[in-house]
Amino acid sequence: MKQNILKVGTVMGLLLLIGVFASCNDTKKNDKNQELGNIAQLEETTKKSVVELRKPVVFITGNDKGSSHFYDSARVYFKERNYEVINGKYSLEEIISWMNKNATKNPYGEVHIVNNNNPFKAMNLETVVNGEKVTVESLQKAINEDRLPSLKDEAITDSTKIIFHTNQLATNTNLINTLKSAFITENKIPQVVASPYYNIFGGEFSNHYLAQPYYVFYPTANSPGKVDLSKEIAKKYPEEKEIDWYDALNNEKERYVGEPYTIQYSIPVNLELDYHNSDNEIPHFVMQEEIMDFIASEEALMKEVQKTNIPVEKFRWTYIVKDSQLIIKGKSSALCVLKPLIKPYGDLEHVKPDTNNKRLYAMK
Repeated sequence: MKQNILKVGTVMGLLLLIGVFASCNDTKKNDKNQELGNIAQLEETTKKSVVELRKPVVFITGNDKGSSHFYDSARVYFKERNYEVINGKYSLEEIISWMNKNATKNPYGEVHIVNNNNPFKAMNLETVVNGEKVTVESLQKAINEDRLPSLKDEAITDSTKIIFHTNQLATNTNLINTLKSAFITENKIPQVVASPYYNIFGGEFSNHYLAQPYYVFYPTANSPGKVDLSKEIAKKYPEEKEIDWYDALNNEKERYVGEPYTIQYSIPVNLELDYHNSDNEIPHFVMQEEIMDFIASEEALMKEVQKTNIPVEKFRWTYIVKDSQLIIKGKSSALCVLKPLIKPYGDLEHVKPDTNNKRLYAMK
């Protein structure tokens, strides 16, 4: 009898344990199912929150002149990448208006602005249609006076990149920040990306590459000659040991990958003083030195020259008197030696202009 009771007790215990284990397994299954359900719900929510960006848009903001092929080459370069290329927009007003008009449910991811600028002058881009060229002062004035359209909030995200393909724009921090303010919306702040290097499109060995610039200046029409200029530029950049400056100044194109070569352009300066309400007489000058001394004595005029970062003696100065105005004009010739950026290892080739590379592009 006792044995039967013991057997019954054992069986009931086993059944109880089986029930407990079964209950645990059911609980685990329910927990696992709940966890999988949560993951699926999270994935679905994430999918909904991720906004699909439209393909990159490129604004070609100028036309080639003379033997230059900068804009045509840039147009080909970006079309080959299946980017949307927009022509005929020569001002920030037109660029922003186009972006607003063509905004979709998919915000802009990358907006490329191609502009062949002279680093010593205003950008070759208008603020508004037929308005002043873009400088810190002209652009800020246009923004303050509400002459620029505001970019639609839904047109961009905080990760949108406004990429300027220009020459050395990243070295002008004030202008970069002012350009950024032109693209800020009510709730979104895009990134503005530019390089401290020269942008070259349509090269002999690469369709697009970057180059380090080196400068030497002289008064226009008064060149001291390539020998003296090569000595001057060598003294100016003593850390650069790889360039034969005389050869580079006499070389007009890249004949092999990475070969330094020289481009040339003029930098004009116009200075005006109105003597209409002045007790002083309008001065007259005989020699260049007299004009330079006068400029140095006038703080406002000297500030205008200093904006170019070119010494006053590197300009050829002339002047005219028109009614009560003294108009002084200066012109400097710049020889710019360009040293293409090449990979430091492997095959001899240009460094790829990767806009995500912070060594090549500054991001504000």
